[in-house]
Amino acid sequence: MSNEVSIFKQAGAVSTSVGRRELSELAKSLATSGTTSRRIQTNTNGTFKRLINGEQIGDAVRGDINVIIVHALPKVSRTFYAGAYDPNAKPTLPDCWSNDGDRPEASAGNRQAANCTVCDMNVVGSGQNGKGRACRFQRRIAVLLAGDTSGEVYQFNVPAKSLFGKGVGNVHPFESYVKYLLGHHESPDSVITNISYDLNADSMELLFTPVRGLNDDEYDLVKQVQQDPATKRLCELTVAAQDGVKKQPQAPAPTPAPAPQVSRSDEPEEEIEEPKKRVASKPETVAASESLASVISAWGSGE
Repeated sequence: MSNEVSIFKQAGAVSTSVGRRELSELAKSLATSGTTSRRIQTNTNGTFKRLINGEQIGDAVRGDINVIIVHALPKVSRTFYAGAYDPNAKPTLPDCWSNDGDRPEASAGNRQAANCTVCDMNVVGSGQNGKGRACRFQRRIAVLLAGDTSGEVYQFNVPAKSLFGKGVGNVHPFESYVKYLLGHHESPDSVITNISYDLNADSMELLFTPVRGLNDDEYDLVKQVQQDPATKRLCELTVAAQDGVKKQPQAPAPTPAPAPQVSRSDEPEEEIEEPKKRVASKPETVAASESLASVISAWGSGE
């Protein structure tokens, strides 16, 4: 993915040779919004799109991208839309959502229950056509694009079918990927992560692979953006809220009726059951002396 979008007519033109200048007072006075939303969108056609304030910037990238994960909430989030997915409808905020997967957020306009554990929308079979769960699992993470020194952080939404399951070698779904890194004494924010589409899957699924450890400049940039409260906030906002959507979902009809179709500002995916706890087996140990270099030798370059 191209990390810098040129706005100049002259090819290769830059504002300064010593890095990006701060916005001038004139630019700040003309700004129509105090914040800029940035996210990377996944698509069922196997591409990644970079969106700024809800609008696509640059060309879509097919196949895979390299990022640095700089923040993620401790638990898997949940999002519920009462209406059926319609890509042509105007986006609305979700009816209900939970950042911690335990309780609905206070700002949710149509909370379904006081606790996610007892919510009817969290029951298998409550989804469209009696399949899956109506309330979908999701991971909202904040990432830097590898090679981009601007420090611009993007929201990235890991869909339900890309969260759970087992990996093969160094290639994993997200939750397994984090455990794989920790098992090799590495942190998600200390490595370059390759995000790719699973070409063998019947539906849209993502895979995560470590590429290499961060160099000193990348490490310093990560620490810098992690100090910004806006980085954490990216993981607390739904896709619609991140794109600036303010429209609330329609109130539920007083009598049973077909669910209204809404746009979710994201892509539909099949629901999966939450993994059940199993009796823990003896954990696999990794020698403390194992260095990142030895792990990388099994990863390949991947860049």
